Amino acid sequence: MGLFTKDLKAMNDLFVHQLQDIYYAEKQLVKALPKMAEKAADKQLKQGFLTHLDETKTHVQRLEQVFQMHGAEAKPVDCPAIDGIIEEANEVEDKSVLDAALINAAQAAEHYEITRYGSLIAWAKQLGRNDCASILQKTLDEERATDKKLTTLAVSKIVAEAFLAKHLGGRYQPIGNDFTGSTLKVETGGELVPGLSG
Repeated sequence: MGLFTKDLKAMNDLFVHQLQDIYYAEKQLVKALPKMAEKAADKQLKQGFLTHLDETKTHVQRLEQVFQMHGAEAKPVDCPAIDGIIEEANEVEDKSVLDAALINAAQAAEHYEITRYGSLIAWAKQLGRNDCASILQKTLDEERATDKKLTTLAVSKIVAEAFLAKHLGGRYQPIGNDFTGSTLKVETGGELVPGLSG
């Protein structure tokens, strides 16, 4: 049953279907994250995947709690979107770009989850299920935090590392206190680089 099928006749049907969809997605990510961590060369990225694996297992448990509270069966439905995102992470073999590709796939999954959880929260409230909405909100907050961490890692480390290695023969190092006391002003993007602010 797809999102735009005629079988979805009421908001409750849509809510339960999307719960089943994201339940499938989270369960697939529980399987994929250890593989992504194993492939990652960057230690911080590897640890980030393992940390998010623990969070994702909690997300599965929360979804099971919402199913139970709502009186619906905790049953996943196939989600070709998340399957495609996970498959993309498996397509890249070139070690020089693998971490960047893994981050991209992880962020695509996060954005998918953020969209789904945002809709589920709104629909839960519309159905008068603020109890379900508050549980889903916890997960949405964690998904947004993970996406922000991935963005920071991509910009401050992976992209910088690739640029420095290719063009300058160097390696990325954290900024630390290098600019303390400087009059340097970063107009935009400073929040994406650890140690650097606008």
